[in-house]
Amino acid sequence: MEDEERSSMVIGLIENRAKEVGVAAFDLRSAALHLSQYIETSSSYQNTKTLMQFYDPVVIIVLPNKLAPDGMVGVSELVDRFYPSVRKVVMARGCFDDTKGAMLVKNLAAKEPSALGLDSYYKQYYLCLAAAAATIKWTEAEKGVIVTNHSLPVTFNGSFDHMNIDATSVQNLEIIDPFHSSLWGTANKKRSLFHMLKTTKTIGGTRLLRANLLQPLKDIETINARLDCLDELMSNEQLFFGLSQVLRKFPKETDRILCHFCFKPKKVTSGSLGFDHARKSQLLISSIILLKTALDALPLLSMVLKQAKSSLLVNVHKSVCENQKYAAIRKRIGEVIDEDVLHARVPFVARTQQCFAVKTGIDGLLDIARRSFCDTSEAIHNLATKYREEFKLPNLKLPFNNRQGFYFSIPQKDIQGKLPSKFIQVVKHGNNIHCSTLELASLNMRNKSAAAECFIRTEICLEELLDAIRENVSVLTLLAEVLCLLDMIVNSFAHSISTKPVDRYSRPQFTENGPLAVDAGRHPILESIHNDFVSNSIFLSEASNMVIVTGPNMSGKSTYLQQVCLIIILAQIGCYVPARFSTIKVVDRIFTRMGSMDNLESNSSTFMTEMKETAFIMQNLSQRSLIIMDELGRATSSSDGLAIAWSCCEFLLSVKAYTIFATHMENLSELATIYPNVKVLHFHVDINSNRLDFKFQLKDGPRRVPHYGLLLAEVAGLPRSVIDTARGITSRITQTELKRMEVNYEQYNALQVVYRVAQRLICLKYSSQDEASIRQALQNLKESYLQGRV
Repeated sequence: MEDEERSSMVIGLIENRAKEVGVAAFDLRSAALHLSQYIETSSSYQNTKTLMQFYDPVVIIVLPNKLAPDGMVGVSELVDRFYPSVRKVVMARGCFDDTKGAMLVKNLAAKEPSALGLDSYYKQYYLCLAAAAATIKWTEAEKGVIVTNHSLPVTFNGSFDHMNIDATSVQNLEIIDPFHSSLWGTANKKRSLFHMLKTTKTIGGTRLLRANLLQPLKDIETINARLDCLDELMSNEQLFFGLSQVLRKFPKETDRILCHFCFKPKKVTSGSLGFDHARKSQLLISSIILLKTALDALPLLSMVLKQAKSSLLVNVHKSVCENQKYAAIRKRIGEVIDEDVLHARVPFVARTQQCFAVKTGIDGLLDIARRSFCDTSEAIHNLATKYREEFKLPNLKLPFNNRQGFYFSIPQKDIQGKLPSKFIQVVKHGNNIHCSTLELASLNMRNKSAAAECFIRTEICLEELLDAIRENVSVLTLLAEVLCLLDMIVNSFAHSISTKPVDRYSRPQFTENGPLAVDAGRHPILESIHNDFVSNSIFLSEASNMVIVTGPNMSGKSTYLQQVCLIIILAQIGCYVPARFSTIKVVDRIFTRMGSMDNLESNSSTFMTEMKETAFIMQNLSQRSLIIMDELGRATSSSDGLAIAWSCCEFLLSVKAYTIFATHMENLSELATIYPNVKVLHFHVDINSNRLDFKFQLKDGPRRVPHYGLLLAEVAGLPRSVIDTARGITSRITQTELKRMEVNYEQYNALQVVYRVAQRLICLKYSSQDEASIRQALQNLKESYLQGRV
């Protein structure tokens, strides 16, 4: 299952000396082409690595020469260094032809070229079109197919229509894979957000879920459409369970069958009519049987969705269930394919179904091949019966697999002494012995040859049907996309929420420029592990866009930072969130700088790794970004570390991006006395008998734990004289800092009061309360301001 869930992406990469990178990603599984072109802002190719993580390619196509911009390693070396397990293909510069790429995209795209904006894209995004030319050329040559005209869904710059999460942040937030999962062992694997939600039933649904988690939505209308659908599913149990049952009727490989209709085999010569071609014919027949099974289930989906109210489900019913093209395709299939043929998973049953897929009497040669297939199959079973009687092996079984055909399986307890010499290829398998004989091998070869002849003759009979299906490939693409989306929403989102206690998850609200507010939020992964997980809130707005979180080690700072990001990701994929209430300003990028270790491969120390990650954030953030910084500057000297952390905070404040900054440096709390848009929070800790009692509760104000570092040092066993000297030094330092903070408070207090008033006014601006409530809130705010209680 894991192998099937992996993507089948072939990626073409090309760059120019202006630090621009063109990417063409061709999905062989669902037959779709995704084009991207961007300026690489990081010398370590962070944007390209993020796309590579998203696509998870099986083949990467690059140029032979390393025409890299100054100071950059080049995409060819990038592939060698970071993706050694991925197959690398080097193609000549002439294959990366942007003019040919534009023509190919124009001819192969399912939509009209004008709808894609091809005229404007051609000049602006020539690199990704050059990559597309090389990618399609390699695919057609390698797979021996021709892509059908007007069959490919093509997207330009798809990644920029979604939230961007860089590869480092994906790792830090444990979105796809958990940290140190190997330490937990495979039997008790620590879960990531992806593993938590991975209850989808189809392979396409699982891949869509992964894609959404790596690139959440930014369009509020689309997000709300998904949330409206979830609302209806949560309030209408009949609809929820009905959809769950109907989706089981569709084959889990529905999305994969499309590529067989988008790709047309090259002309078959008599010399190539061997087992390899028979295998391709078999896959094609299997795809038509899968399509028939999927189309048979459509009326059931229509019945369930008939009473649906949400816009998403109504649109699915109109565009898919009421579309007469599906009925027309099903009718054409019914004219050629036998009605009794069903999709089967048992290998020999599947082979038999494929041999007898076409109705009897359509092709005489096919009927002869079928008789031969039946005769050899019967002879094989008669041979097994003969051996049971001759060698007194009543429990001899006759399993089948696609690789070796039929073979004998004999329980070891039935064998007295040695097996007769007639049996060959003897292999022990558990408590059984697997073997064959020369007679069985001969019959197997004849059976396989007859089946291959059936497949090839069947494909010839299906040529007209295939051409008719290829004319309507766009509606099949739509069907696959709809089934994947429904699978994700019903079997992942709705299922996950329904398994939680009532009211533990709530619907998030969205604004374009409002605050980010989460009331009583919880970590979506850890709350399922710890029943007594402590909830915490977050509030960020234009007037208070930075939160500095302080607290001792192990008090919950890193968990809190991760929790905020995961809640936003869940909200922007259109799922409920683990919180009492939440309103979210749509985020365009999430940046994290969490944890550090030496990177020996790139000759980077802990501090150098910190600085590279921070530099990438500074160069790429926008006002709509969310920045998470955990312990910046701790890997160098205390004065330099504080200076860097302070200056980074001031830079982020000037950009007005929402920032959460966790630190042990108590001096950073002084930022709140100077800048009114900085808020300081701390994790509450009690001290009992010189021991820290962690409450994991976030509270307002700076850190309240006096000298927790000295307490931990004392517990660790440092000499009493060392501890006493340290107390005296820290006491003098603290007195100096307190005096400086008092001066700052007197100097900036008036400005901070104005900011706090502005913050409350901004919240009222985005409030959904009635006019009377807002008037009362304004009156209360006025009174508080006049009395100096703001």
